Amino acid sequence: MAKKISILIVDDEESVRDSLYNWFIEDDYRVECAENAKKALSILESDNFDIILADIKMPGMDGLEMLRRIKSLRKESIVIVMTAFATVDTAVQALKDGAFDYVTKPFDPDDLSHLIRNASKQISLTEENEILKDKVVSLENVEDLIGNSEAIQKVLKEIESVAKSSASVIITGESGTGKELVARAIHANSSRKFFPLVSVHCGALTESLLESELFGHEKGAFTGAVYNRKGRFEMADSGTIFLDEIATISPKMQVELLRVLESKSFVRVGGNKEIMSDFRVICATNRDLKGMVEKGIFREDLYYRLNVVNINVPPLRERIEDIPLLVEYFIKKYCNSMNRPIIMIDSAALKRLEEFPFPGNIRELDNMIERAIVVGNGKKISLRDLPLGKETINTTFESLDDLEKNHIIQILAKYNWNISVTAKALKVDRVTLYNKIKKYDLKPAR
Repeated sequence: MAKKISILIVDDEESVRDSLYNWFIEDDYRVECAENAKKALSILESDNFDIILADIKMPGMDGLEMLRRIKSLRKESIVIVMTAFATVDTAVQALKDGAFDYVTKPFDPDDLSHLIRNASKQISLTEENEILKDKVVSLENVEDLIGNSEAIQKVLKEIESVAKSSASVIITGESGTGKELVARAIHANSSRKFFPLVSVHCGALTESLLESELFGHEKGAFTGAVYNRKGRFEMADSGTIFLDEIATISPKMQVELLRVLESKSFVRVGGNKEIMSDFRVICATNRDLKGMVEKGIFREDLYYRLNVVNINVPPLRERIEDIPLLVEYFIKKYCNSMNRPIIMIDSAALKRLEEFPFPGNIRELDNMIERAIVVGNGKKISLRDLPLGKETINTTFESLDDLEKNHIIQILAKYNWNISVTAKALKVDRVTLYNKIKKYDLKPAR
């Protein structure tokens, strides 16, 4: 028996919804309606529709923005946009954003029925493929989490397990291991995936800037506040907020964050109106938060509020078997971005990479491969194309801190202690680099 095609109608005008609903019900389609984009996205969290017929002009989120959100997560979705205010620009933009077609009001029932039949035919052609996809249990948006090692497969299983809940998550691991990729994968596989993932780099902001960034501010709240501004908590409504380097926030911000997590409400800086926001929080840190709690540096109640689930991302040295796959991935990535033919890496260079301790983890490997492709002869990556001196490979360090300290000293010296350039080379922000310099008491050679 053929599957009944399902249609979701999204329009703020009740008369339009009723007319379309009756037309399609008579044609034996399964039909549901939504009065705005937010309601439609909520429906799509729990139900799949073959065809989505959406008005462009709606209060709040418009049809084009809804189209982009749907297509970013379900590229195969068939979305037909409709409007009474047709222009060439909006038609072109809709098609560029992935719309199946574009129709104007008032509708001709025969023309619209013909369009829906064409869309249904396309669905039928791909139905077998869709059935096969449904049988495969896989995670979405984890293409950058490369590897077959036991360590990375454990992380993928943990992502799959935690994604469907709304529990708070702390992602731990050294710098450069891919903690933000894990956060993005959790969000992309959650029920909140149609709503924003809002990222905040806590370590890059002062206390006052972080407060304004998270809570927003009212016009005139401080010098330079010339207009009202939404905060990241407000932007993350119905979605997820990702707080990177959570261990760097001040005691005052720890108190404020705890209050927001408990009440899901806050007040903009300089304001007095309580704002509600339904968000999920995911944090990341490369520090020992539990140790900071024991030392009284980080609030114990906030730690347990955040640490409902902990996912630890392993360093690259604990998943050496993944290095060949990662190298292949980065070669393809940079050859494609530079419009070059895909090249190979010779066995001696690959062996040396497998021996290297990688204090900067995957971020460092990424940087190495990009550099090798830029400076190499374009035929094959060889040992001389990699920034791996003998002294680096053969040096023995007693601790990971010694390794990191030595690497930072080398890069600082290479760029004559130019903090901005060095931070960019290390792929960290200036605040993080200053903290490392202070931690290891580094000084320029005289």
